[in-house]
Amino acid sequence: MSRRKKGLDISGWLVLDKPVGVTSTHAVSKSRWIFQAKKAGHAGTLDPLASGILPIAFGEATKTVPFVMDGRKIYRFEVTWGGETNTDDTEGETVATSDARPSREAILALLPSFRGVIEQVPPQFSAIKIDGQRAYDLARDGEEVELAARTIEVHRLDLIEADADKAVFEAETGKGAYVRALARDMGRALGTRGHVTALRRTAVGGFTEEDAISLDELERLRQGAGGEQELAECLLPVETALDDIPALAVSQAEAARLLNGQPVLLRGRDAPTYQGSVSVTAGGALIALAEIERGELHPRRIFHLDRA
Repeated sequence: MSRRKKGLDISGWLVLDKPVGVTSTHAVSKSRWIFQAKKAGHAGTLDPLASGILPIAFGEATKTVPFVMDGRKIYRFEVTWGGETNTDDTEGETVATSDARPSREAILALLPSFRGVIEQVPPQFSAIKIDGQRAYDLARDGEEVELAARTIEVHRLDLIEADADKAVFEAETGKGAYVRALARDMGRALGTRGHVTALRRTAVGGFTEEDAISLDELERLRQGAGGEQELAECLLPVETALDDIPALAVSQAEAARLLNGQPVLLRGRDAPTYQGSVSVTAGGALIALAEIERGELHPRRIFHLDRA
């Protein structure tokens, strides 16, 4: 790692276990400061009141963020029945109440209608932009926020436990799904009202709790004797984010063309026949993200990683 005026020139993925009460932006800033990283970004906002997996990209890994954003996410969340808030969680004000409480049987009977491809209206307090402004900024200013329903996919939605007033669920969702909106809509469909009272994200794409580390632990490592080296060992390779797309190895000569922004003609009996995105390696090192189009490999993003 080489030090520059604006920080360390490092690349890789940090799987942060974000604590409750911290914004995703603050978590990225704190992590960047701990690593003294020159460049950082995250793959998918996690609400301040939520905990769990927040993948943070350093350096060249920021070029792979879209692939993580598009990945599936797994959440475990608690819904408390009887009240709906304007934020759909405990942070907001109560806007509707109900004395009705759903039975376990009623909840189980409802779940199939919330699985698969469904329409969902995002929460008023969300990061979606309306005429260039974030919905949550408009909502905080007291403006009436009307968001259009969006098509989302819920791959899995299971009831984990339930009592009279609360239920715990686990959901596996695609891009753009809001757990808070699931809680709100399930409450209404069950003839009551509901809001999220606890939320934890346990996986984002290929990043899971097994790889996660807390801010406190990172701070401890920073202050320890191992310092920079121990922190570096917490990072996963840039290509970890690309596990779900095909990988293609090319020769050094072909790599040189790609690194200069030139396409490479794919020929021979081992040439891939599929179309679309691939991660390209040469000599075992990641060099580019590329698209295969009509038998040609076109570079889209070039990686400037240390190569042996």
